[in-house]
Amino acid sequence: MPAPLVNVIVPTYNRAHLVGRTIESALRQTYQNLEIVVMDDGSTDDTEAVVRKSYGSEPRVRYFKKENGGPASARNAGIDQACGDYVALLDSDDTWHPWKLDLQIRCMVRFPDVGMTWTDMQMIGPDGQVLHERYLRKMYTAYRLFTDEQIFDRAIPLREIAPDLTDHVGDAKLRTGNIFSKMVMGNLVHTSTVVLRRERLARVKGFNTELRVSGEDFDFHLRTAREGTVGLIDLPTIRYQQGLPDRLTAGRYAVYMAENLVRTIEPMILNERHAIDLPDELLSRKLAEAHAWIASERLKRSEPALARAHYLKSLHYWPWPRPTAFLCHVAIWQRHRPPPRSACDEGVASR
Repeated sequence: MPAPLVNVIVPTYNRAHLVGRTIESALRQTYQNLEIVVMDDGSTDDTEAVVRKSYGSEPRVRYFKKENGGPASARNAGIDQACGDYVALLDSDDTWHPWKLDLQIRCMVRFPDVGMTWTDMQMIGPDGQVLHERYLRKMYTAYRLFTDEQIFDRAIPLREIAPDLTDHVGDAKLRTGNIFSKMVMGNLVHTSTVVLRRERLARVKGFNTELRVSGEDFDFHLRTAREGTVGLIDLPTIRYQQGLPDRLTAGRYAVYMAENLVRTIEPMILNERHAIDLPDELLSRKLAEAHAWIASERLKRSEPALARAHYLKSLHYWPWPRPTAFLCHVAIWQRHRPPPRSACDEGVASR
């Protein structure tokens, strides 16, 4: 049988200096039946010129440009151009190991119930040096709440699926299962490692474009997991770029990540509680922590009214230990109180 077509979606914005490296890593895949869709999200640098000059004659690379709308919008626009049996996601500052797609497609052909696979990743710094060999479980802290056996139903040695790749896969496993309940506690999936079956993608219906700036991918992966079995290929297959100034995981975007976390899990817990196999206490604590995170980030931005609102929501979900709650309350009050009109007034107020 012919190898199924894989569409590789590469959203990009002002990455003229990086996007060529990313495209090359996809073109060098040992799995050759692929088409790369580069979706330029309104770049104002030389991204278009770089892509057209280097890949204009490459039939497996298609370039499109759209008005700027953020990463969710760009990925959706790229998915709209896809016609293959599988869709792979690749951010324009990351790169793949040459055997990545080959291994993932073999796993998904072997197990037709698996609608999405993702993998671990190496984390690299600005100079390309590997800073962390297996970064998935460090970046996504929800893995620390459960054992692999609690998250996944089965584990299959990858060398049984791809014996000719034993030198790469070693003793690593494909772990599969219905992870929806566990994933409500936090993201477990890294986007640049993902391959989706078209049938699963049709049910998920793309990324939520109302979740802007950063942290929009958790909602998509959670909804994908809600639709059935998924699988983790438990070894690094990509180089995940960190340390560059335009990364969307930078600290200045933390407030958006925190807010998108709440906008993802709060309605999911409300509307899908019957499908979530976790105790109420655990879910309440998660919501309390999420609102507390927003409160903290809003306080850093000198927005005490917003901080107070989320602090109170956090207390609604879970009464914190008194010292923690008291310190947070004092910090918000001190940031928000008006200055004293006189030394006398200050003295009265202090009594």
